Amino acid sequence: MFTLQRIITTMFFAVALAGTPSSAQAQDAPKAQQYLYVLRVAPALHDQARWTQADNDAVSRHFTRLADGVKAGKVIFAGKTTEPLDTTFGLVVFEAESEAAARQFMESDPAVVAGVMSATLHPYVLALQRKP
Repeated sequence: MFTLQRIITTMFFAVALAGTPSSAQAQDAPKAQQYLYVLRVAPALHDQARWTQADNDAVSRHFTRLADGVKAGKVIFAGKTTEPLDTTFGLVVFEAESEAAARQFMESDPAVVAGVMSATLHPYVLALQRKP
């Protein structure tokens, strides 16, 4: 069983072993960085019976926007847990040129704008991924 410390250490070494960019790469335009935002359903909406059509429409726009982001190569992956609404959370891993751009992307998520979900931003590094 992996502990959080072991996972972090493994990710650190995986990134370190990837090497440093060459001087030619270092002079290129800034490379997009990876970010993750965590979404949580607003406490007032933990009871599905309280959802309005506007809330459902915001979530539909949220999903469409993320699907478009995947097609455009900006969103790496997005998903959610299947727990009850009071404990569920969603993850969106994506690329942005800066933290400010990442924050703007997160804050303009239709579900966040509508107040259906809250979001927190975190820098992220994808260290390992299985092959499709």
